[in-house]
Amino acid sequence: MLWNAVLLALREIRRNLMRSFLTILGIVIGVSAVITMVTLGNGATRAVSDQISSLGSNLLIVRPGQQLGPGRDSAGAASFRVADADAVRSQVSGLAAAVPVSGKSVTLVAMARNWSSSVTGSTADWFATGKWQITSGRIFNEAEERAGAAVCVIGETVRKELFGGLDAVGQQVRVKQFSCEVIGLLASKGQSTMGNDQDDLVVMPLRTLQRRLTGSVDVGSLMISVRDGASIDAAKSEVMWLMRERRHIDPGDNDDFSVMDTRQIAETLSGTTRVLTGLLGAVAAVSLLVGGIGIMNIMLVSVTERTREIGIRLAIGAREGEVLLQFLIEAVALSSLGGMVGIVLATLASIAGTALMKVPYLFDPVINLLSFGFSAAIGVIFGYVPARRAARLDPIEALRHE
Repeated sequence: MLWNAVLLALREIRRNLMRSFLTILGIVIGVSAVITMVTLGNGATRAVSDQISSLGSNLLIVRPGQQLGPGRDSAGAASFRVADADAVRSQVSGLAAAVPVSGKSVTLVAMARNWSSSVTGSTADWFATGKWQITSGRIFNEAEERAGAAVCVIGETVRKELFGGLDAVGQQVRVKQFSCEVIGLLASKGQSTMGNDQDDLVVMPLRTLQRRLTGSVDVGSLMISVRDGASIDAAKSEVMWLMRERRHIDPGDNDDFSVMDTRQIAETLSGTTRVLTGLLGAVAAVSLLVGGIGIMNIMLVSVTERTREIGIRLAIGAREGEVLLQFLIEAVALSSLGGMVGIVLATLASIAGTALMKVPYLFDPVINLLSFGFSAAIGVIFGYVPARRAARLDPIEALRHE
């Protein structure tokens, strides 16, 4: 009986193809919208996590001044010194590295081309701390750091803008008033979470930058890498206490520096994208309810059109439960068909959307199964009223219906 009811339902759907298509259109749009929004949201969340992790694992960034925000002041705080990085390295346990970092925006000139970029001054440990890879050449060594040698490592964007398709290693780049030899090329990282080009930079020894560009021994920030297996929270607490001691901050006074944890940044940004994904999915799910109302409307029309057929079935011995099951299966078949078409369209739209947004495509079987199950449930919920109405028809009145 159940199989016969399924065959009858498919026959009725095939008999009125255009009406069936328009009936399931709302379900198709709803399912595809929900799956696409969730898939794109998951891809964006993964992209944010990957970009944050590219900054360095277990990384703490210490900056002068309090964090920006309402009621916070970041101006007037004293800069760091190289000695601060040395103190952190020697007195805080569980660290892999602690490097001083300074930067300056300059105009670079090479081979009759110029390009505005940023120059970062630090130690050789900066590359490992920030998870930077070298595609060609090398990084500067300790002797070059101590001597303040005019050597630099450039990013992929700087290489393209200044040297085009040529090999930049061994070439000279004029940085403000002095020439710097390119000794290495950094592997590309692309855009950061905030939209900045991470490959648009030049890295040189900190002493070189201080002597030839800034003329100051100030250090803009400290990058601290916590060793794998060590507690990043404990290291952060030790760094804060050490900085308060070195900067002579009295108990009860606010810090004049900030310590940012890339792990917390990643969790915050990922949490935000997950919330937005949930909201977009909920909004898209509204169209599923609209599609369910459309199914109920068409099924009520179908009951009216097939009143005489229902009367004949009831007159020759069909029970109310069998008629109810027939129309209920027809409604579920419509909504399930819409769910399957919606999943196919959502997969195509998700692949295209992730490629356009340049985020990874992550197939989520759970959301696909939930969307399909919800579409089938829509058929049961909104198809029950028309099916119940058909099952309760009086056979005599139904046979008189024209």
